[in-house]
Amino acid sequence: MRRKRIIITSVLVAVIGVAAPLSLAFYLSSVRAEQGEQERLRLLAGYALERAHRSIASASMALRSADALELAPCSEAHVQQLRRITITTRSIDDIGYVENGLLKCTSNGIEDERIAITPADFKLDNGMGLDFNLRPVVSGGKRMVGLSYRAHKVLIDPVRFSDVIVDNDIQMAVAIGKGGVLDTLHHPDPALVNTLLAGTGAKGELAHEDSIHAMLYRDGLTAVMIEPRSKLSERLRREQLLLLPLGLLMAAFIVGIVVWLSRRRLSLRGELETAVERREFFVHYQPIIALDTGVCVGAEALIRWRRPDGSMIRPDLFIPVAEDAELILPITDQVIDCVIADMRAALLADRELHIAINLCASDIETGRVLDVLERALAGTGIEAQQIWLEATERGFINVEAARATIEKARARGHAVAIDDFGTGYSSLSSLQNLPLDALKIDKSFVDTIGTDAATSSVTPHIIAMARTLNMLIVAEGIETQQQADYLLERKVEFGQGWLFAKALPAAEFLTFYRARRAPSST
Repeated sequence: MRRKRIIITSVLVAVIGVAAPLSLAFYLSSVRAEQGEQERLRLLAGYALERAHRSIASASMALRSADALELAPCSEAHVQQLRRITITTRSIDDIGYVENGLLKCTSNGIEDERIAITPADFKLDNGMGLDFNLRPVVSGGKRMVGLSYRAHKVLIDPVRFSDVIVDNDIQMAVAIGKGGVLDTLHHPDPALVNTLLAGTGAKGELAHEDSIHAMLYRDGLTAVMIEPRSKLSERLRREQLLLLPLGLLMAAFIVGIVVWLSRRRLSLRGELETAVERREFFVHYQPIIALDTGVCVGAEALIRWRRPDGSMIRPDLFIPVAEDAELILPITDQVIDCVIADMRAALLADRELHIAINLCASDIETGRVLDVLERALAGTGIEAQQIWLEATERGFINVEAARATIEKARARGHAVAIDDFGTGYSSLSSLQNLPLDALKIDKSFVDTIGTDAATSSVTPHIIAMARTLNMLIVAEGIETQQQADYLLERKVEFGQGWLFAKALPAAEFLTFYRARRAPSST
């Protein structure tokens, strides 16, 4: 069943691993194509705004030049100057003088008719007035834009505001404010233009089902660019040609990883079953040091697995598989046998020496291992108090069952420690309800000593809690003298880590132990 489950899961992950990168590639292609096209539209909008600003600036300069004339209004000299300004200013078509609300004269001379000039539709920041929809007689009824300053007013052909070269299927509008359209190009939908102008936001771009819109705002003017979404097809193909191969490579990589991991996990389980039958496991010993004296008081037994070909498999790889496959119990039994075979003479010679054996959650919950230990120790002369039992916090989830096992273990003489404290499920309340002898501070907390890490303040709290519960403390993963000094200053009894020694084969540990044993044991 487990093999079938792994295969099904692997197939599903592989399918997702193919679909996800390809879907992402298609999605990113679409996004990049649309963003690229909008960027092009914004560039064109920039050209339109630059043209419109130049037209307004040129017309404004003409108005200020006319206003600065020190000539009798509508005199022959004044009219000649207005004509000169009109001829030399390319952005305007005519200029006139207004008096008492009536057009008195233009660059063409005195006006015979009484033409009323209404107030401007819009006021620019520079004080100029703007009319969006003038249809003067002089233009033959054609729509003109008016720009006025004090007594003078110019007429501007709206095409001056949209005089840019764009594709025929790109529509454009140049506006001032949220509704004052100065001119359009290629006949955009007025309702759509007004809607876009009314909704102009910080992004300056909107998406639509049938078209792409880009807007650019600058110094009071807004350029709106509208393009059919069908124009994206060519750019989209280019993006897909770029991204789809990457998506395929990523999909192939993911599938390869899934296949590799699946085969490895399946084969590892099979190898583990064989390894248990062939008793391929052995033990290394991580010395435990009394921090105040430097004496080696014991060791933690750590499982190791060497394949028949001589290659080593890391415990963090095979132990989870062994737990899933329910092979961890016979492996624990082999660890007990190895400890007795390796350490019996040393344990008999020094009754202060102890070896700590790690237990799985199942053994803590059921207490099975205690009978295994009792049978293994029978007739060896090794005392129960020389074998410590360690369990990670996961083993204490079922507090009632764990308490029963711990009480039975202690009654037989074993000390019981909680391993890797702070990384699992235990709480202060659960610890208070468990008759533990020792607490092991996880390496992840020891690593923060002397640093500014967020968890650096946790270590002293763990120490204080252990003190409150009258528990011995063993600090794991000590690698620097600074860490050792910090722990010793806080009266932590024991430590282990590479500062003292790495996990050693049995013979090397015994040599290390003899060099670091207490004088009274010599």
